Amino acid sequence: MPHFLPITLDEVKRLGWSQVDIVLVTGDAYIDHPAFGAAVIGRTLEAAGYRVAIIPQPNWRDDLRDFRKFGAPRLFFGVTSGAMDSMVNHYTAARRLRHDDAYTPGGVAGFRPDRATYVYTRILKQIYPDVPVIIAGIEASMRRLAHYDYWDDRLFPSILADTPADLLLYGMGERTTLKIARLLDEGQGIEACRRLPQVAYRAESGKRKAESEEWRGENGERRCESGEWIELHSFEECLKSKRAEAENYHIIERESNKTECATLVQRHGDSYIVVNPPEPPMTTEEIDASFDLPYMRLPHPKYKKRGPIPAFEMIKNSINIHRGCFGGCSFCTISAHQGKQIASRSERSILSEVKRMTESESFNGVLTDLGGPSANMWQMSGKNKELCRKCSRYSCIHPSMCRNLHSDHRPLTDLYRKVASMPGIKHVYIGSGIRCDLFTDENHGWEYFREVVLHNVSGRLKVAPEHTSDNVLRQMRKPAFALFEKTKRQFDEICRTAGLRYQLIPYFISSHPGCRLQDMADLAVQMQRMGYRLEQIQDFTPTPMTLSTEMYYTGINPDTMESVYVARHPNEKQEQRQMFFFYKREVQPAIRQSLKRAHLEQYLNKLKINN
Repeated sequence: MPHFLPITLDEVKRLGWSQVDIVLVTGDAYIDHPAFGAAVIGRTLEAAGYRVAIIPQPNWRDDLRDFRKFGAPRLFFGVTSGAMDSMVNHYTAARRLRHDDAYTPGGVAGFRPDRATYVYTRILKQIYPDVPVIIAGIEASMRRLAHYDYWDDRLFPSILADTPADLLLYGMGERTTLKIARLLDEGQGIEACRRLPQVAYRAESGKRKAESEEWRGENGERRCESGEWIELHSFEECLKSKRAEAENYHIIERESNKTECATLVQRHGDSYIVVNPPEPPMTTEEIDASFDLPYMRLPHPKYKKRGPIPAFEMIKNSINIHRGCFGGCSFCTISAHQGKQIASRSERSILSEVKRMTESESFNGVLTDLGGPSANMWQMSGKNKELCRKCSRYSCIHPSMCRNLHSDHRPLTDLYRKVASMPGIKHVYIGSGIRCDLFTDENHGWEYFREVVLHNVSGRLKVAPEHTSDNVLRQMRKPAFALFEKTKRQFDEICRTAGLRYQLIPYFISSHPGCRLQDMADLAVQMQRMGYRLEQIQDFTPTPMTLSTEMYYTGINPDTMESVYVARHPNEKQEQRQMFFFYKREVQPAIRQSLKRAHLEQYLNKLKINN
């Protein structure tokens, strides 16, 4: 009988349970859908025979009854802030409080605390000191080592040093979560879980390898003779030296990009944070099994009277076909969280999910997306897996495409056509970002692009050149702006030939490390030349564990250890952002003043805002 995982005590009683095995606590509302982490982990554990309950968006400001309602679970509490870092969820790039929350019924803000993982963990350990608490999700994952926190504007220690959590599970955690549950179910205790891959934990100084076993490598890292672990600069060293923090990030990213990487160790005072290597990428069979679990694919019925949940409304008619991204963009956490290697679902699993969707009474025949972190990486991987095993490149396509990359777009094009021909499907649109830097004539990428424009666009296609300045784009690890110009020419020609009046909408970021006001003025000139009035724009927001954030904090590019210009002052960031709106009369006086102050008067004529 189809059912939701229980979120109330009445539901637990109706199931006849005297005790819950595992309780998951999340900052999001409970949506039983494979796009939401608590549902994925809950269903994975349920399929293995465990009794799982969920506490979604518990009240942390009252008598804490939400945290007590199921009592102590038999095995452990699992804690996540939800699908987003709670600080990103709460605050804009200008550090202003947001007035909505896409993961809450009605889009209402205020149903989760700042730093939700920290708050929930401390409460649970206060109430249930003897029950293991395991933290996971994007907030815990990206804060597993010392990191810069934009909202407090300072370097933070590992989340494990700031909370009483017993274990941290990073990345996509189905396999490791099951291993943890089984070890605890066998009575082995939380210490046994520290041997597992893809976990991090806090260790006392006496539990690590002796200093005498070390040697110092070429890049300054301390490495065990066996090559199995690397000790990073300590948190205290990084507080004193931004260069030390930049060196750490270079090592962390390099290791995370490997198929076989070292254990990372970082000292925090008298303790050590230990991060074990990750699990290998999921096989197609494993990822199929995860997506084939009996999700209801709906929000819990408890929310009906509170209004729709915006995050669900956005994805309810979309299909995720893969995990991971090998793009390596500086500002993105996808590869750090989901991995650089692509884990693709099988065609059978995808078509099966589409069929289930068409059988739903609420489905209107329009599939809003058939994609993933990037639209066009499905079934792409290294041709020679042995070469991939030894590779530590941050990207398979930047600064140039790897010759070992299998990037044929024909299977994806065939998949789109098969889905479009299924009964009950009227339109298949591609909402995920398309990586145009994957296109070559040899891999049929431009043929794929033509297919998408002709059959999978609803009138507007969004792409992300991110900037026009080659210097800024190098810091972003994005291709030169010439690629966007080529893409637009191709798009316009396809539309002209087919008699379509579609639009290609570019997405840009201001105030990224390396970006100066002159770069934004050049961007404005380019947009004026191309006839654009920009809509898809964003001021750069530093989030934990990205290269861009490390550059923002340290003023150093960890790849090269060279200095990078950073716009930090709110006024400077505002001056950059307003350049997006060069065409608005009400903004032009401020732009004129900024350009004159920066001795960039030549742009006044170029932008036709001299008067």
